[in-house]
Amino acid sequence: MKSSLKLIRIHHWIKNFLIFLPLIFSGQLLNVPLLAVTLLGFFGFCLLSSFVYVLNDIRDIEQDRQHPTKKNRPLASGKISIPLARCILVAIITLAAALLFFACKANWGWGVAAVYLAVNLCYSNGAKNVPLLDIVLLVSGFVLRVLFGSAISGIEISNWLCLTVFASCTYLALGKRRNEYRLARAASQDEDSRPTRGVLKFYNYEFLDKNMHICLGLTITFYALWCVDPLTVQKAGNTHLVWTVPLLVILGMKYSLNVESESDGDPVEVILADKVLLLLGLLFAGILGAIVYL
Repeated sequence: MKSSLKLIRIHHWIKNFLIFLPLIFSGQLLNVPLLAVTLLGFFGFCLLSSFVYVLNDIRDIEQDRQHPTKKNRPLASGKISIPLARCILVAIITLAAALLFFACKANWGWGVAAVYLAVNLCYSNGAKNVPLLDIVLLVSGFVLRVLFGSAISGIEISNWLCLTVFASCTYLALGKRRNEYRLARAASQDEDSRPTRGVLKFYNYEFLDKNMHICLGLTITFYALWCVDPLTVQKAGNTHLVWTVPLLVILGMKYSLNVESESDGDPVEVILADKVLLLLGLLFAGILGAIVYL
């Protein structure tokens, strides 16, 4: 069971909480019908993303076996066989389709989910080896999560919120690539090492580092503009959200401090491994919730 949960990357489901953003920031989180349909969509989308993870692990099993950390994944390590992984694949896509049917039958969420799946299949089938396109496709998956949440709840979202998600996720993706590049360069000193991500040969550390921090600056700027957007102010019922900007700056600095250490740059791993960063994130979320709902 533990290996199966690790295979479907259940800890990566945290990314799908972006689906709740339209509901949360509209002040409708306690609206039971909307919350119910969003929960259905959330779990359906989680299973859809797990389908992509398992499919990629089956496809990249030999490459993962050469990776310093991915070799410990259930498939690459042999803890789960390929036939069992294929059975899991069929089970989760079937359940995902059932949940998404009920969540999306009266809205355009199906379209967003279909685009998300197409983007990920495109990424897996060669686009991940094209510089910049690999990052754009990764980031688009996060923006699509927000749009999916908007679709199934029927709640309009601010353009500034979409830009905030885009810039912040580009920052995270560039940070991951930057650390992968650093680790790949270190591994190249080992004669027995093999390349683990082909697209890294098109990047360099300075490019990734510089653009990573540009995107962090844009994230803070877009977020501040979202806080003072008339649509945001109307839904929150006050103008106090702008005072959360300094906390976002601190969060960005703390994350940067962590990701510029010895990590591989995986955002989920970086966040979950640091209790201080987690507490700051919870404090940030708590203050946002208090401003919107109290």
